[in-house]
Parts: sequence; C-alpha cells; structure tokens
Amino acid sequence: MDSIAYNYAIIGAGCAGIHLALAMMDDPAFKDMQILIIEKEHKEINDRTWCFWEIGAGKWDHLVYHSWSKGKFNAPGKTKQLEMHPYRYKMLRSIDFYRNGKTRIKAAPNFQWINDSVENILESEYGSQLIGNSGQYQADHIFDSRIHPDFYTKKDSYTRLLQHFKGWVVETEEDFFDPEEFVIMDFRKKWNNSTSFNYVLPTSKKRALVEFTLFTPDLIPEDHYDQILKQYLEDIVGLKKFSIAEVEQGIIPMSTFPFHQQHQKHLTKIGTAGSWVRPSSGYSFKNAEKYSQQIIRNLKKQKHPSTGIAKNRFRKYDILLLDILKNKNELGEELFTSMFGKNSAKQIFKFLDEETSIIEDLKIISTFRSKPFLQALMNQFK
Repeated sequence: MDSIAYNYAIIGAGCAGIHLALAMMDDPAFKDMQILIIEKEHKEINDRTWCFWEIGAGKWDHLVYHSWSKGKFNAPGKTKQLEMHPYRYKMLRSIDFYRNGKTRIKAAPNFQWINDSVENILESEYGSQLIGNSGQYQADHIFDSRIHPDFYTKKDSYTRLLQHFKGWVVETEEDFFDPEEFVIMDFRKKWNNSTSFNYVLPTSKKRALVEFTLFTPDLIPEDHYDQILKQYLEDIVGLKKFSIAEVEQGIIPMSTFPFHQQHQKHLTKIGTAGSWVRPSSGYSFKNAEKYSQQIIRNLKKQKHPSTGIAKNRFRKYDILLLDILKNKNELGEELFTSMFGKNSAKQIFKFLDEETSIIEDLKIISTFRSKPFLQALMNQFK
C-alpha cells in the first residue's frame, strides 16, 4: 500500500489530540496544511469526565454539562466553604468533547480522521513514517499521545504514583442534592491509611457524579472501589436509596518520569505522554488547551513544538509533593486539609494554573508543615 503524506499527524484523538487538532484548525497559518488524526477507537462513549475552574465565559461553555459557583472541602471534623469568586467550577463530559471535535475535524477539507492502530514509527532525517494495522502514513512531524512503554517497565529512581478512580452517576427518586454546590474533596471515607477521598458533583436535585479517588503507588482490588463508594453514600452523605445510571473508571500517572525526553526531531509527545498533566493534581483539560496553543506558537516561530512546555518552578514543587506521597502516603489528608483550610479556593486555583507569583507561592507553601517538605528536599540530593 502506498504511503499517504501529511504535514502533521496526531496519534490519539483524546483530550490532547483533539485540543491540538482544533487549535491548528482555528489558526489561519495551518489552513493549507494536510493534517492526519489517527485514532484506534471510534470515540462514541463517555469514558471520563473533565472538570476545571475558569473565570467568566470560556471557550468550551457550549459543551459544559454543568457548572458551580459554590463548593466545599470536607475532612474529619472540618468543613470549609470554598471562596471561589470570580471562578466557576465546570464539568465537561468527554463524549460531548469527542463528538464536537470529531464533527469539526471530519468537516475540515485539510484534515483527515482515520481509525487505525499505530504499530511502529520509522523516523528519517526528513520526517516520519507511521506503520498502522490498516495502512502506512508519511508525516513531516508527528504528535504522539501514547505513553512510552519505559514508563511502565523501566526500573529507575523516578517517583511513580497513580491517581486511580471509580465514579458512579447516581440517581434518586426524591430531591436530595444541591445542584448549585459541589464537594471538591471529602476525606471522611478513605481506603486504609492512604491519600484517598471522594468528591460529589451534583447536576440536578436527583442526579450526581460521586467518585472515589486515590493517590497511591498501587491499585486496589476492584470491589474495594465499590465498597467505599457505597459506604460513603450511605454513611457520610446519608443517601440510602439510589440507582447507578453510569460508571466511569480511570488511571492517571502522577510521576517525575521525564516524559519530555521521549521527544525527537520529528516527533513530539503530547498529553500525559508529554508531561501536560500536572503531576500533583491530575487536572488535564485546561493544560491541554494551553499547551496546544504553545505548540502553535512554537511551530509558527519554527521552534521545536515542545519548547517551553511543562518546564518551570511549579514542576519542582510537584517533585516534592510526590516524594511525600510516595514515602508517607498517609500525609496526603493533612497536606490538602492545610491547603484548603488556610487558603482561599481562588488562590489555590490560581496556583494550580501556574499563574501565581513566587510571593504568592510562598504564602501557600507556608501553610504546610515544613518537616515533610524538608525531608523531601533532602531526598532529592541522595
């Protein structure tokens, strides 16, 4: 089969891949470029929910499923109402994002969507060749969202934690939830002595996404997620009768692994595989939007697409937090309780968006107990 030539190929039409494709589509500099999106799935199911905070109207408001202006944080013996203004917390279902992106991509004359699985990439001095199950494709530059196998198999000193979760969309016969207020973290029902919590995203008085999340080195038995969710809803939330309308589950790496070292002359890793997901939080949707725009700027300036992405002081903060969670996982509740208990949510959101000054950073960092962070800092020099 003859190879098809493209200027750019994007492997994977998930959050990062669609963000990048739409960013290219919206910039006139790419209107004459031939761009391939190659995805092994048909992207016709709602496989995850993305949440993010934003001031005012946003680019994706036409797809936002629900949003909240009020929130709270819960820990044993402590409830904190979130001071969010002027932010809103927004929920976007992946199926709506996929369908919107897929429709726009398939309608664009210079884009092509192909369902295929990439088995190999052959790089030359002038570009790359993608070897798929159903065809071969030539591209001047490839954007690849697949995590390199070394992350899972290589033995090294990098911290590897997992943010793993299971969520139920629950429905009730009677009005129960407040659709104007969400729970960002609730530590009152955990798995053993781990950094684990539930959160609640009500979308109506009778419907909410309730999710159990852990930041731990290993997964837990499958039935334990269900046990915690059931106990949390019944014992903590006080919901005795409900039905489960939908289930979602996933795993997000939280790691100091140098994903950026997998970039090549004609290949750029994107998404989790390109260090787009901030290791300390797992929030990815707005990062994918921001870094896609950075790639566009880099390409127009004829720089390598990865230039300036995920390389700043905030990643150094993340290294220290991950070290603590790796060596003293039980401290997670204390750390997050200090952060939300002693800072406004709007300042935390700004910090997690990497928009704070060093002075503002220090104000947040000073609310943590210093000993765990000093030990984590010392560990970096061992």
